[in-house]
This record gives sequence, structure tokens and C-alpha cells, in this order.
Amino acid sequence: MKEINTSFHSGWLIAILTFPGIIVHEWAHKFFCDRANVPVYKTCYFRLGNPAGYVVHGSVDSYRKALIISTAPFIINTSIALLIFLIAIDASPGIITYLLYWLGISVAMHSFPSSGDADSLWSHTKTAWRSNPLALFGFPVVGLMKLAAMLSALWFDLLYAVGLLVLIAFLSKGDALF
Repeated sequence: MKEINTSFHSGWLIAILTFPGIIVHEWAHKFFCDRANVPVYKTCYFRLGNPAGYVVHGSVDSYRKALIISTAPFIINTSIALLIFLIAIDASPGIITYLLYWLGISVAMHSFPSSGDADSLWSHTKTAWRSNPLALFGFPVVGLMKLAAMLSALWFDLLYAVGLLVLIAFLSKGDALF
């Protein structure tokens, strides 16, 4: 579920400007549900509303599956954004390059799992930590997910996206960002 924080900005405007990232975020959840054989009952890749997208799936029968489904957007959106940034940096300057920058930033901005994703993982973590050592990893992961959701009101998601772009530019060609 991709929630758009409306504390300091208009959520619908951000959703429209970054719709590719919302779509990829929800696709990531569905992709890992499919890989984990967790039934998906309904998928909304994008809508104007809160949440801006969602995946309704069946119950998860292992902690590993809960962890991967909850964190899927971070893995997928970050990876796709990095790939787009690499392509953009190697492209000749022009409108296509700037469209790729926008696409990469919009995908990266929606890398962080939502508060709903964190709540779901928290529920699984609380019940599994005694029997599954992997669940101990869930406590700090849920904390980071909640922190990122709170910081999105301060544009942390945009800062993360621009930070990825700058990192790729630095690693790829040094100063060839623009």
C-alpha cells in the first residue's frame, strides 16, 4: 500500500507527478507475492486517493515471505531507479535524458515501504522472533520503515531519490550529471 503523506504538500499532486514510482511500488509487492505463492485478491497500481495504490493479498505462512513482500518496493524501486539513472547519465543531453531523470526520481521516491507495510511486518515480527532468528532483523527494519514514513513529510523520499542520482553520477562519471 503506497500512502502519500499530505502533511506539508498536496498528496494528489505528488501522486500525479510521481505516478510511475507508485506503479512500480505496487508491482513490486505483487511480484514478490507471486514468487512466494501468496494469493493476490486485488491490485490497484495507481489512483488519486489515499492510498495511491495497494495490493490485497492472502495470509503469509512464513516470516521470510512477510519480510520480502513488505520490503519489496525498497529492493525493486531502488534497483530500477539506479538502472534508469545509469542510462540517463550515459545518454546524450536532451529531453530524453531529463525524462529519464524524472522517471528515475519518481521511481526512487516510492522506494520506501508504507506505514501499512511496516505494520504488517511488525505483526509478523512480534509473533515470529522467538522461533525464527531472521525475525530479529525485522525489529530495526520496521523502525527504519516507520522513520522513513515520518520523514517523508520533510521530503526525505525526494532527498533519497536525488541522493541515488548523485551517487550514480559520481560513481559513473564523476561530474557528468548535467
